[in-house]
Formats: sequence, C-alpha cells, structure tokens
Amino acid sequence: MTDVRARDRDDRPSLLLVDDDVTFCSVLSKALEHRGFQVRVAHTVAGAMSHIQRGAPEYAVIDLKMPDQSGLMLVSKLNALGERTKIVVLTGYASIATAVEAIKLGAAYYLSKPADADDIVAAFHRESGDHSAPVSEKPPSVNRVEWEHINRVLMENHGNISATAKALGMHRRTLQRKLNKHPVRN
Repeated sequence: MTDVRARDRDDRPSLLLVDDDVTFCSVLSKALEHRGFQVRVAHTVAGAMSHIQRGAPEYAVIDLKMPDQSGLMLVSKLNALGERTKIVVLTGYASIATAVEAIKLGAAYYLSKPADADDIVAAFHRESGDHSAPVSEKPPSVNRVEWEHINRVLMENHGNISATAKALGMHRRTLQRKLNKHPVRN
C-alpha cells in the first residue's frame, strides 16, 4: 500500500529555484513547497543545468546575477528545450535591458527583489500585461540612466566585462566597481 501523502507530493508541479543566496533559497523553497510545488534548488547555473538534464521543470525561478554565469543563459537553455517551463527571473539588479532580454529569451515575468512566494506564484499565472501599471511622472536620474546604459551594453557583449569596458571607453576596474553597486533608484 502506497502512502497517500507521498503520492500527492509526486503529483505536485515541479519547480527549479536557482539563486546563489543559500538562506534566501531555503526560506523561499519552503514557502513554495507550502504552496504546492515540488522544489529543486541550485546555487549555480551549472548546478541548475544538472537538474535540467534529469528533466525540465514545469516552473523555474532564476536569479539574474549568479556566481558562475548570468541567469539569462539558463532562461535561454530552458526555452530551447521546447518544454513549456514558466520562468520568472528574480533579481536585485533590475534594469530595463535585462528585463527586456529575459522576456525575449522566454521568461514569463521579471520581478525585482525583494519578492515573496505569493508574488512569484502570481507571476507564474499572469497571462497578459497590466494596462493600469503606474507610469512615472518624472524622468529617471542621470545615475539611473548611466546604470541602465551600462547594463544594456553589458548584455550586448554577452556579459563580457572587458568588451563592455572597451565599448564604453572605460577602464575595466571602473566598470567592475559600477557593476558591483546596487542599482540606482529613480
């Protein structure tokens, strides 16, 4: 006789959570399990790839800034499998350029940290845009425009710091310092 609870756990939708913050993953994975998901966790893109090789998940939450590669590479890989994985990109380094790229590569939604499990689950089920989303009355600051521009050029250079620094006419270390800063708020 099989355990009913074990069978119910196997029927839950699979979710791959990819983030380098171990504490954040622990808390978020428990919250997502309570919401009915069977969660697998990876703290690197390479670790996530080994999970994917065993089968594409139905859902994925992917951090943009990972220690080994950009999370966008993982979005692209999941989308290329042809499976219907619903992907939410979650990041503390949100920019217009990375949001656009994430959506182009196949992400269903893009959330800025901090986001909780309810925000993520809601993002999985969004089928269309929100026409009532607020539009800022004032233009972004010069610092924010610079940060957005740097990130767009970095995306165009596939995350290559040296090529980006050269394209921007900036010293590589200066660019690295600017990239290590948190995004500038509007």
